Amino acid sequence: MLKPCPLSCFLFFFFFFVFFIPQISFSCPQDQRQSLLEFKNLVTHNINNYSITDFTDLETWKPNSDCCKWQHVGCDSNSPSREVIDLNLQSLADLASMNSSVLRPLLRISSLVTLDVSYNYLEGEIPGDAIVNLTRLISLDMSHNRLNGSIPPELFSLKTLQRLDLSENVIGGTLSGDIKELKNLQELSLGNNLIEGEIPPEIGSLVKLRVLILKRNKFNGSIPLSVTQLMELETFHLQRNSLSFEIPNGIGNLVNLSTLSLSKNKLSGGIPSSIQNLKNLQTLELEDNNGLVGEIPIWLFGLQKLKKLQLGGNKLQWNNNGSVFAQSKLKRLSLRSCGLEGNIPDWLKDQTSLYYLDLSMNRLEGSFPKWLANLKIETMILSDNRLSGSLPPSLFQSQSLTILELSRNNFSGQIPDTFGESTFLLLMLSKNNFSGSVPKSITKIYGLMVLDLSKNRLSGEFPRFDHNFSGLVPWLSYLDISSNEFSGDVPASFGVQIRMLLMSQNNFSGEFPQDFTNLSNLIRLDLHDNKISGKIPSFISRLSPSLEVFILRKNSLKGSIPEGISNLTSLKVLDLSENNLDGSLPSSLGNLTAMIESPKNSSTKYAFEIHDLVVNWKKSKQGLADRNLYLYTLLDLSNNKLLGEIPSSLGNLKSLKHLNLSNNDFSGLIPQSFGDIEELESLDLSHNNLTGEIPKMLSKLSELTTLDLSNNKLTGRIPESPQLDRLNDPNIYANNNGICGMQIQVPCSSTQTEPPEEEEEKDEEETMFSWKAAFIGCSCGFLTAVAYGIGYINLLSIYYFIKNI
Repeated sequence: MLKPCPLSCFLFFFFFFVFFIPQISFSCPQDQRQSLLEFKNLVTHNINNYSITDFTDLETWKPNSDCCKWQHVGCDSNSPSREVIDLNLQSLADLASMNSSVLRPLLRISSLVTLDVSYNYLEGEIPGDAIVNLTRLISLDMSHNRLNGSIPPELFSLKTLQRLDLSENVIGGTLSGDIKELKNLQELSLGNNLIEGEIPPEIGSLVKLRVLILKRNKFNGSIPLSVTQLMELETFHLQRNSLSFEIPNGIGNLVNLSTLSLSKNKLSGGIPSSIQNLKNLQTLELEDNNGLVGEIPIWLFGLQKLKKLQLGGNKLQWNNNGSVFAQSKLKRLSLRSCGLEGNIPDWLKDQTSLYYLDLSMNRLEGSFPKWLANLKIETMILSDNRLSGSLPPSLFQSQSLTILELSRNNFSGQIPDTFGESTFLLLMLSKNNFSGSVPKSITKIYGLMVLDLSKNRLSGEFPRFDHNFSGLVPWLSYLDISSNEFSGDVPASFGVQIRMLLMSQNNFSGEFPQDFTNLSNLIRLDLHDNKISGKIPSFISRLSPSLEVFILRKNSLKGSIPEGISNLTSLKVLDLSENNLDGSLPSSLGNLTAMIESPKNSSTKYAFEIHDLVVNWKKSKQGLADRNLYLYTLLDLSNNKLLGEIPSSLGNLKSLKHLNLSNNDFSGLIPQSFGDIEELESLDLSHNNLTGEIPKMLSKLSELTTLDLSNNKLTGRIPESPQLDRLNDPNIYANNNGICGMQIQVPCSSTQTEPPEEEEEKDEEETMFSWKAAFIGCSCGFLTAVAYGIGYINLLSIYYFIKNI
């Protein structure tokens, strides 16, 4: 029979549960809680324009509470000390103005196993002297910040580290030699930074490394031979660097490698034969090195686990015209610019898992095979070949194909009526020989975002997108139907998503449509070389405030330019040339904000090719590349019937690069304010009725490389300056009255070398002063003689007499 527990036994259990159990189960360490609170205080009170309410994720971080229960904090539940081991602070806030030193309190928590501070846009260097405390750290993610400087050597003393991600930063410097201390490292990701220098050979001492990611940096030199010692390596990413020399042949020793990505470098030589030893290889990316040469080895298709093979953009050549017995089921294949000839290879019939195919920039010919249209491919790029014939209707009935690029081939015939059954997001058919009308069913493609039908022979009216099926608003963002034979009224009914409308070189007629005012996101509108008539309406001031490019060149517009055009504050390119516009030039043009301020990067970046913007630039038609379009500002009103004086307000357009007012009826003087257009590279005022002298202020235009003042009524000396002196072509000043100067080797006469107007006025004042002095002197002498001759004279009367002369 059990004996009852004595009083001392009850007291023992009482003290155990009341005092001991809470300490080991319900509290994180006090010093760690204090470090977390210190971090919270820094990020919530030490940043301008932020308050505690901006960091709602940290509201649970309160003093005198258990930090293990705080949001984003994880503790070790298996340890009596309940130490903090996980901190997931991803996307806490946009801390763009905060220095990385705010991390120092966190780096005192030596028990951390994982630390994620990604997507916070922290600035400054990685605090290496503090990060050395994290001796248990396995995973560190500092990606998507704005860190700079070099990777601190202390980082490589973290021997337990298995995952390191510093991607999407602006880190400079080189990897330290101390990297060899990371003996237990299994994953190293330094991707998407701007780390410079060579990859140190010590990288080979990390024999337990499984994932090595150094992508999107500025590493140069060769791939070190020591990487061939990383026998556990499974993922090897070096794409988007500046690496050169050959791929080490010993790369085939890495038998566990499943991903080898070396694209977008400067590598040379051939594909190492040892790669055929990589039986576990699933991804091989060697694109865009340009220096890789030789034949594409057929044994690549014998790698049974290979899923992604990307070899395009090199000097590699496909020299096998026979059948290929591929033992792998590829998902991605790029043989862009690899010298493929003849028909599209029929061995692709068996690649039923293929979802991405790029055979562009080759010499393929023949028709589009029906078997290819029936494959469940999602992205198909066959542009820049010699393919011909019509497209099979089944191609547009695919429910998997979302991106189809067939530009710059010889396809012909009509676009199939099955157009509306497709699921395209992007469709590019430019520069072929398609004819006939565009099927109205195109408006039923709800998800269509990009459509390029330019440079074909399509005709008729273009379908309206205003009423899409089921009442859904179209997603169409980019439309290029330029260089066709479309007719009828200008199409202007599109969904609000439209950003680029390129409809030039067609036969569109009628007046400028008011529906354009509904396109609130429009950035570029190009209607040049059409038959648009009538006046430029006043509602043009209500076009999209985002409009950057507005081109109506070579139409049949008449009337004056509306004052309200100055409301288009984002406008950088305005081309109204070759119309019948008349009246005076509105002074409000000098208020176009985007032509005043320094150029900024374009607000839109597309992942596909956008045709160059063709304008009259420096006396010839040129294409301005879309990627650099933000650098150009242009105002072209040439070849109209504009008259009156040129408003001096145009001198406010300080960032204007090109100004063309030629072939009009402007009169009066060239504004002195033109000397303030600091960025001006091209100025054409020819074929007008301008008079007077060329302003000396033009000598300030240090960027001016193209000038035409011919066929006016200008007189006097041509101003001199280092830049104007280089513009010594006589045609620049031809057919003016009495113009002279060293630039055209016409000496100026004495009447043309008179002092400046200010000096002439000064001389006139000095002459008048002399005559007044002489007159006053004679008067005083005469009066004095009279005074001596006749006696007393009232001196006060003499004073007033002299004063009033």
